[in-house]
Formats: sequence, C-alpha cells, structure tokens
Amino acid sequence: QVQLVESGGGLVQAGGSLRLSCAASGRTFGIYDEGWFRQAPGKEREFVAAISWGDSSTRYADSVKGRFTISGDNAKKTVYLQMNSLKPEDTAVYYCAASLRGFGTYAYWGQGTQVTVSS
Repeated sequence: QVQLVESGGGLVQAGGSLRLSCAASGRTFGIYDEGWFRQAPGKEREFVAAISWGDSSTRYADSVKGRFTISGDNAKKTVYLQMNSLKPEDTAVYYCAASLRGFGTYAYWGQGTQVTVSS
C-alpha cells in the first residue's frame, strides 16, 4: 500500500550536520502522519520526530529538540530530517514510518539509513 525509501545517511564528525529524506509512494493520499525513528546497536528503536499532515504540527524527542528539524512536502508526503549539532550518541539506523488511514499508526516502515557520528 505504501512504500518508503530513506536516503541521506552517512558518516559525519561530531558537531556536523546531515539531512535525511524519506520518499513515499503508493497510497500516499491516505498518509496522515509520518515520523522518524532510530535504533542504535543493542538498543530498542526510539522515536525521534514526527509531523502530522492535518495541521502540519511537529513533535520531537527531548534528546533532539533544538538540534533536529522535521519538515516535508504534504502533496508528495515526502519528509526530511535536518540534523544539526550531531553527537556520537545520535549514531543509529534511522527509519521513516508512515501512518495510513485504516491501517494503524506507523504501519509502514522504510528500510533504514545508517547515520554514524564520530567523536
């Protein structure tokens, strides 16, 4: 129903920036919320940021507030995650997820993109 493809990950030094992108295809007209999650080695997947397309409101984890910004194109349901002032603890695989009407919250996930922050 919905396919998500992330891009933009890579290796960056602490204090640097990266911009992740998530392109959606398929039944994108039914997407009402999209978010970014991350999973570090040996840790559980955690919420990073999300945007609700109804009112374009955004939400952030406390650990990234003031450093990360989520934005996107409502028509294309493409979302971006601008990550500034990166820290080694931001190292993780970052996943994009989408909520589609009738299919549950964050029922669709991308394959993930690796972000590595060196100290």
